[in-house]
Amino acid sequence: QVQLVESGGGLVQPGGSLRLSCATSRSIFRDYDMAWYRQAPGKQRELVAAITSGGSTNYADSVKGRFTISRDNLQNTVYPQMNSLKPEDTAVYYCAAKRVSSYNYDIWGQGTQVTVSS
Repeated sequence: QVQLVESGGGLVQPGGSLRLSCATSRSIFRDYDMAWYRQAPGKQRELVAAITSGGSTNYADSVKGRFTISRDNLQNTVYPQMNSLKPEDTAVYYCAAKRVSSYNYDIWGQGTQVTVSS
């Protein structure tokens, strides 16, 4: 069973940066696409950034130019680097995974809180 463990959340001032990380329980990167979602209070969960097994990326319009997703296939870890953070980025951030052949992300981490506030 694949497990995802997020870390790196916390409180940051507007304009600041955070790097989250998502570690997997075993080497799955060859067969899995990875993504980060977030859910703010009272809102639906939304895709923030995704990276395929081959390294192709896509981003929500709201984070383009500010967030960068990357993966380390040796460390079995995926990272979103979040810069120029805004109060509206405040949310619980979730790491997700799916097999390359699957359509939906069906493996989820426990989530990590990111709060952007002065």
